[in-house]
Amino acid sequence: QVQLVESGGGLVQPGGSLRLSCAASGITFGWYTMGWYRQAPGEQRELVATISRSGSTSYTDSVKGRFTISRDNAKSTVYLQMNGLKPEDTAVYYCNAKWLQNDVWGQGTQVAVSS
Repeated sequence: QVQLVESGGGLVQPGGSLRLSCAASGITFGWYTMGWYRQAPGEQRELVATISRSGSTSYTDSVKGRFTISRDNAKSTVYLQMNGLKPEDTAVYYCNAKWLQNDVWGQGTQVAVSS
């Protein structure tokens, strides 16, 4: 069964940090480009960061310098380290795996940044 399971979300104060994890099963993880997306209430889902099979990374401008995406192919897991969190980072964060026509989504994990 193909599955992506996110964890690590929660409530944090502005300026704080969280580390999201996404564990994959049922796929050949190393073949996939992995990504993190987020969707705030009333907003469209947006791409936050991606990491390719070779480890190349890309970020949306609003998180550059604050967020870091990484992957551990041996554990079939992708991470998103989020530092310097801001209230505007509040959203449901989704993990995504893409390879050719294959496109897999996790169920999402809530991140709330508030004092």
